[in-house]
Amino acid sequence: MRKGLRSSIRGVSRGALAAAMLACFSAAAHAQDGGAAEAEDGSATAGGNSNAGVIVVTAQFREQSLQDTPLAITAITGDMLQERSQTNVAEVANQAPSVTLRSGNANFGPSLAASIRGIGQHDFNPALEPGVGLYVDEVYYPTLTGSVFDLLDLERVEILRGPQGTLAGRNSIGGAIKLYSKRPEGNNSGWLSAAYGSRDRLDLRGGADFAITDGVDMRVSGVSKRQDGYVKRLDFGCVNPPGSALNPAGGIPSTASSGDDCVIARDGNVNYQAVRGQLRIRPADTVDINIIADYSIDDRNPPAAVLTSVTDSGNPAIRGDYPNVPFDSRFLCGPHCNYGTYEAPSDPANGFPYGTDFQARSLFEGWGVSGQADWELAENLQLVSISAYREYNARFASDDDLSPLAVSNIQSELDFWFFSQEVRLNGSLADDAVEYTVGGYYSDQRLVYAAVVDLRWAGLQFAQDDPVPAETKAVFAHASWHATDALTFNLGARYTDESKDYTFRRLNPDGSPNPPLVGALDGITGSYSGERVDYRANVQYRWTDNVMTYAQFSTGFKGGGINPRPYFPSQVQPFEMSTVEAWEIGMKSDLFDHVMRLNLAAYSNQYDGIQLGLLSCPQFNPTPPGPGVPGLPCAMNANAGDAQIQGFEAELYLNPVDELTIDGSFSYLDFDYTRIDENAGGPGGVQLGYVAPYAAEWQWAVGAQYELGLGSAGSLTPRVDVSYKSSTYANSVNAPSNRIPGFTLTNARLTWENFEGDLQASLEVTNLFDEYYLLNVFNVEGNGFINAQPARPREWALTVTKRF
Repeated sequence: MRKGLRSSIRGVSRGALAAAMLACFSAAAHAQDGGAAEAEDGSATAGGNSNAGVIVVTAQFREQSLQDTPLAITAITGDMLQERSQTNVAEVANQAPSVTLRSGNANFGPSLAASIRGIGQHDFNPALEPGVGLYVDEVYYPTLTGSVFDLLDLERVEILRGPQGTLAGRNSIGGAIKLYSKRPEGNNSGWLSAAYGSRDRLDLRGGADFAITDGVDMRVSGVSKRQDGYVKRLDFGCVNPPGSALNPAGGIPSTASSGDDCVIARDGNVNYQAVRGQLRIRPADTVDINIIADYSIDDRNPPAAVLTSVTDSGNPAIRGDYPNVPFDSRFLCGPHCNYGTYEAPSDPANGFPYGTDFQARSLFEGWGVSGQADWELAENLQLVSISAYREYNARFASDDDLSPLAVSNIQSELDFWFFSQEVRLNGSLADDAVEYTVGGYYSDQRLVYAAVVDLRWAGLQFAQDDPVPAETKAVFAHASWHATDALTFNLGARYTDESKDYTFRRLNPDGSPNPPLVGALDGITGSYSGERVDYRANVQYRWTDNVMTYAQFSTGFKGGGINPRPYFPSQVQPFEMSTVEAWEIGMKSDLFDHVMRLNLAAYSNQYDGIQLGLLSCPQFNPTPPGPGVPGLPCAMNANAGDAQIQGFEAELYLNPVDELTIDGSFSYLDFDYTRIDENAGGPGGVQLGYVAPYAAEWQWAVGAQYELGLGSAGSLTPRVDVSYKSSTYANSVNAPSNRIPGFTLTNARLTWENFEGDLQASLEVTNLFDEYYLLNVFNVEGNGFINAQPARPREWALTVTKRF
């Protein structure tokens, strides 16, 4: 795959980047501690209402109580994540209104599909921008690949709903998700946790926080997770021996790789390890520097997938070594199995001289280093510097048809590195009546997307090796004017300048020129650049100590580009940025002497230039290359039109007695297209009345726990969580074939803790009623099949945690 090209791009002077980062660390800033936040009274933050502690967030660049922040925010503390049995970021969406987070299927590899209020992105392709901004310790993650973060040693998670164009920047058009690690405190503490559960699940977690010397502390944490998969990849010839009803004479033989039970592998398994280290240096009361390094590797079988529909296209090219075997319903294995082989033998007679034998594997390996320096320049003036460098390699393969036939096979590899620098100046004027932040942001990224593509249903076979460099610059300002003790005006603006190039490499798998039509793409470069100014105007009024309301207008955008997945030169088409203008009103309240916390938000968004993946684009397709080919593929990203999105959200927290807590959320979303672009509509295209992918109309969740005191024996706390999400569509062209039915999910947990509070044992059951539901559906027009990713079935685990 032309390793030299990737190596040359990755080899850009990393020494210069490292030197720049060290220089930025020394700039220092901001006396406040952005990690282990404390309430105004100095008590540690906790989840819930004021009786349980104040949740402190930093969405407006400074520490504020959640209930004082005029934004729709779901804030979840580390303790709450543990209570809900949540270990990765995709699971957080179960309790957050209007939020959908789902891990990618085999085609999209180790990636995250993210959507908030009907706006997001699910295609991993590096030339496409996320629609939800993802941040870890204030550092932006620019790709969906590698975004399924483990929730290791976190202080809190903030989910900001609605466009965050001024506060978070580009590509936070739907909202932003921010993870904050626990910072070193030098308290010489530690913890170990071990879990064993279904299908030999074994999780090990641990961490330690210790002082090195005066003003220098360190925190180290790590995780290792392993579990067998829940979808069996079966040997078709073993399950159905030659001569059987589904495999008559001349059919598909058994392979040597299957065992006695005909199982080749178990997909959807877990094999993940990660470590994070933090060094915190406080040489003076006015300087706080935190340097973070992390490494993770996720090496597993492909994501779980099952074939749900198949239609024989009549194309002899897909038969390969099995000319007498139709591609039909015989390959529908069942709800938790498939017949994928990840092989496509050469077939010169039908125009495929190259065979592919992909490794059935999904691998992500990445590391990064970042640093936040906080320096109090004066009593009312602080400087913040955030520097980061990250790189990863991801490799993954898909056997889309999940059969022994050579229908659709792809192997992908991503090489990526990214540098970013952000500087903020925080200050206040007029006895703190005005608080302000001004700052700048810069990022530079290099990525190469290599792949071997074998689409015999479409008559195509080629290799690609596409470099995708990108650069972003931004300046921003935010101010809060406390006109009175009750009335505050919040204003913000951000200017962004971004650019991106995409060079297409299209050759045969052996490096020789690929024949037309695909070969004509080789060497073509598409360029995109754009400028944007986003605004935010917000007014909040505190009616009483316990009730605050706000009204807001805000904007956001998602960057444009060039269609990154053309099969022919005619499909190299530009697409413009998507934009949103959002109006929102909300209320935040602590009622009945802080027994009930109720937060409400209603919004109306004008969403223009919606970027969607089109699976049908006959106007950009050439004549089919030969007889027997049913049609040509299309996977264009284009501006499909405009829409009006309206909705309502509610979050509730009850603490009627000290031992009992109840939390819940509810959301309603109405997505209506108001205009369809001519290139996206027409027969087989997007139509008025459709909705965007993964936009759920209804969502709700409720959880409850009760702590039973056992005296000197400690306590016992049962907890139950129930969540519901209505049906969604996986494609922009809504159809019954890509509809994902709604589902209700129930999790339960029983926790014992000793009297001293340093030993805990928990028994958890996720998907308690063994609900069978789908995470996503893969359906490409003309390929003759549909596959889907089922969610994990009922699982149990026993976890023991010891704190030191």
